Amino acid sequence: MLKKRTMVYTAMSKYLFYFRESISKFVLEQNYIPLNPFLLFNYFLLDTVDRDKIRNANNNLVEISDELWVFGKVSGGVLAEIKLAKEFGKTIKYFKIIDSKEIEEISKAEVEFEAGLEIYSGEI
Repeated sequence: MLKKRTMVYTAMSKYLFYFRESISKFVLEQNYIPLNPFLLFNYFLLDTVDRDKIRNANNNLVEISDELWVFGKVSGGVLAEIKLAKEFGKTIKYFKIIDSKEIEEISKAEVEFEAGLEIYSGEI
């Protein structure tokens, strides 16, 4: 019988789509179970499913996860996932990607935002 492990929702902007497998590998190597939306739903299932349905599915994954880990710069969608995780009282961790090879945990103060979203830095 498998031991229950902590499930981690991996929040990332579309700009890290290419890095989705590496992020899941990283989470697994930390002995957690990744809930990676870009692996579950690809990139909005090639736009064959309404994006609101995908967002709703992602929100449900955030709800059932134990933690939310943010990778890379915060986008508008990732910001919404952070706010939702906070509502549910989830642990939130932040990580940066170094040279497309290495992942390192960072503090909230070190989090970067996509252009125009820096004004929301106090909300994470």
